Amino acid sequence: MKRILALVAVAMLGNGARAEVRLASLFSDNMVVQRETAAAFWGWAQPDEKIAVTASWGATASTTAAGDGTWSLKLRTPAAGGPFTITVKGQNTLELKNVLSGEVWLCSGQSNMGMTVNGVTNARAEIAAADYPQIRLLSVNLTTANEPQKECNVRGWQLCASNTVGAFTAAGYFFGRKLHRELKVPVGLINSSWGGTCIEAWTSWEVQKDDPAMQALKKSWDERDKTYTPEADRKQFEAAKQALAAWKKGDQKARAPRPRLQGQPRKSQNYPANLYNAMIHPLVPFAIKGAIWYQGEGNSGRAKAYRSQMERLIVNWRTQWGIDFPFYFVQLPNFMAPWQSPVEDGGWPQIRESFAKTAKEVPNTGMAITIDIGEENDIHPKNKQDVGDRLARVALRKTYGLQGFAWNGPVAESCKFADGKAVIRFDTGGAPLAVKGGAKLFGFALTGEDGLTVHADAVIAGTDTVVVSSPKVPQPAVVHYAWANNPVGVNLANAEGLPASPFRFGEK
Repeated sequence: MKRILALVAVAMLGNGARAEVRLASLFSDNMVVQRETAAAFWGWAQPDEKIAVTASWGATASTTAAGDGTWSLKLRTPAAGGPFTITVKGQNTLELKNVLSGEVWLCSGQSNMGMTVNGVTNARAEIAAADYPQIRLLSVNLTTANEPQKECNVRGWQLCASNTVGAFTAAGYFFGRKLHRELKVPVGLINSSWGGTCIEAWTSWEVQKDDPAMQALKKSWDERDKTYTPEADRKQFEAAKQALAAWKKGDQKARAPRPRLQGQPRKSQNYPANLYNAMIHPLVPFAIKGAIWYQGEGNSGRAKAYRSQMERLIVNWRTQWGIDFPFYFVQLPNFMAPWQSPVEDGGWPQIRESFAKTAKEVPNTGMAITIDIGEENDIHPKNKQDVGDRLARVALRKTYGLQGFAWNGPVAESCKFADGKAVIRFDTGGAPLAVKGGAKLFGFALTGEDGLTVHADAVIAGTDTVVVSSPKVPQPAVVHYAWANNPVGVNLANAEGLPASPFRFGEK
């Protein structure tokens, strides 16, 4: 009999081990739940196991695990505050401690979103001053997948402090810090970004598969995958190392080669949908307020398609979350050699135009203008403080309804060609138009009906209008502003110093 009882006990322990309730990795001590909403909680348990979730603010919810062991439920969250505890109970009990209720934002994109506080201007001082226990940080580790994943690899929620903030996204941190200071509520920031990546990697294949351009792109990746060998990859890597050594001995006028192993193409971080599958899909449907996005550099070689790709990504993410959340992004800053001609077309000004059109045409979006804070020789400008500040200004006005401050730089709304002039009206972003750092506007160009393009004179008329003219172009047909990769010296702004967005009108 004792032997039988012992065997039964062992069997029960085994079943208990298999039946342990588990939460998705996004849920941990120190987390922030989105305030005043029905927040999703999910995980795994024994099939048909009863799951109950209880929060110390008084909310409860329960469910039964499905046949495959998955479970999910929604829990009403309180007004901003905390700390709270959340208890998850099945055949075992889990407890999440030091939970706050506040505003949760997703931070995504490529390296300028991924760039950490360690790399910014005045990094040492910023890190030393980062004592914000009501700001919580969560980082998604770099992972790819060819199919949508149910779980992601995260580092766990951390309190924002001098020993944690240095390794976190700088743009995201400065954005969250301003929200916290102005709203006086807890802020949770989720960083899911990867340097050198393209927008198609962050978008599900389901919404890209009918696009002929995406089909062709994916086919090229798959063809490379068929011929890939580690040996050839290693050979290319060694050749790149030799090229780098030669570059260091030379005049160094060209950009330095970047020796790196390419890896299996289908596993690449730029293979279509790979980052969506591994680093976005597993976050759904964690309750967030909105998303901020800093990317575009990786698509500058295919800039004309970026406008449609942006909208596709935004709609894709919103559909997955089931809510049209705010989506704010950074317009690319100035970069590369300073301009020489009145207009220098290329990938970067076209990408900037795509951002501006997206902000104008896609509801509940907004753009932080950064044409004045880039660096000629560094694709990763160190001034991420202004990037975060400007993103937060947009959010504070458009999402939270705060008034009485300039929330954005001027954005051209309309243009009329008349009497030999281009008359441009702006949404000034909450402050009158102004000239930044000088008495004369610079950066405008006019093109006549004969095709001649010249630098043009421009003056501010009233609070929201600029008049552009040139004696060399008596009948202007096209007007540009700051239309170059690096339009150094452009100075149209508003009275609070926020720069105007580059634009063009009349281009056919």
